[in-house]
Amino acid sequence: MASLLDMRRRIKSVKNTQQITKAMKMVAAAKLKRAQDRVVAARPFAQKMSEVLGGLSAKVADEFSHPLLDERGDEKYLIVLVSGDKGLAGAFNANIIKATQAFLKDNSAKSTEMIPVGRKGRDFFKRRQVTFTDEYIGLTGGGSANHADAIEIARKIIKTFSEDTTIDKVFLVYTEFKTVLSQKPVIEQILPIPRIENTDENEAATSQAEYIYEQPAAEIFGKLLPKQVETQLYKSMLESVASEQGSRMTAMDSASKNAGELIDTLTLNMNRIRQAAITKEIIEVVSGAATA
Repeated sequence: MASLLDMRRRIKSVKNTQQITKAMKMVAAAKLKRAQDRVVAARPFAQKMSEVLGGLSAKVADEFSHPLLDERGDEKYLIVLVSGDKGLAGAFNANIIKATQAFLKDNSAKSTEMIPVGRKGRDFFKRRQVTFTDEYIGLTGGGSANHADAIEIARKIIKTFSEDTTIDKVFLVYTEFKTVLSQKPVIEQILPIPRIENTDENEAATSQAEYIYEQPAAEIFGKLLPKQVETQLYKSMLESVASEQGSRMTAMDSASKNAGELIDTLTLNMNRIRQAAITKEIIEVVSGAATA
């Protein structure tokens, strides 16, 4: 049985840990609020840009060709994995890595390369001999995503896709922020940029949208299509940051509660040990007095 001194040391250690987890929860909550506001602000623009470019590309499909729009084969994929740079975020990194593994397994017949954005995803797949085209570490460690970093990564992706004609598709893997308690891994194709199919429903939705080109289509698409990739990547980084902070806040809250329960259990055990020691001393005193 542990001594009274050992129990006191354990209680003190758990209390110190609880103070750390409470502080981390408060920091994550503050960062989450800022990240959530940025995600909510970025979503409408990214969604509308995808709709407009998807509709435009479908309407000019017969008369215009662009490297970021033209369909290729289905043999080689480039995966852009957006994960976290730090741990202690619950199942955040584990879920996005698991989703990536499932995607690789479902497409095991394809040749794949990867651009990891985040230390955790990089470290995991590096041990599994996955080919990296490039890697970006430490961009979201401060709890925010920088638009300039997203532009740099997007230009690297576009350059790789344009120069390496063997790459048929580029997929973006990130965690979509739903609520503090709910985050969803998402896998979406960003290159070639998907065209909106001319179904009856889509035609009815976009029939009122008619566009007049002041510049040639090649000039307009040459500027807007790279912007689309930059926007989607930046939004995915914002979603990932918000998801990470939400998951970390939840994990630290659970850790603080578990530490409190452990402190109560240890305190109860300490009191039992102290009571047993006092009872033993009383018995010894009574026994000594009786023999005298």
